[in-house]
Amino acid sequence: MGLTQEEKKQIMQEFARHEGDTGSEEVQIAIMTRRIQQLTEHLRKNKHDESSRRGLLKLVGRRRRMLAYLRQKDLPRYAVLTERLKLRKQ
Repeated sequence: MGLTQEEKKQIMQEFARHEGDTGSEEVQIAIMTRRIQQLTEHLRKNKHDESSRRGLLKLVGRRRRMLAYLRQKDLPRYAVLTERLKLRKQ
């Protein structure tokens, strides 16, 4: 149910800041966003899957904290990333 290696590689190539970048904030947030989308679709079909719901909430919280960190550290990068991922700004 998780992301396949091909999906992760594609996300890393799309959001990498430099060649071989696998751990920058942009890449991590993009991977989390894709995983959140997958879990949301899963929960629409399986309304009573409470363990997946808890995992989704934890993932959303982790992404929110990482976005807050990026916003504090580098506001232009934050603005570009939220625009590319179509995330609401708070």
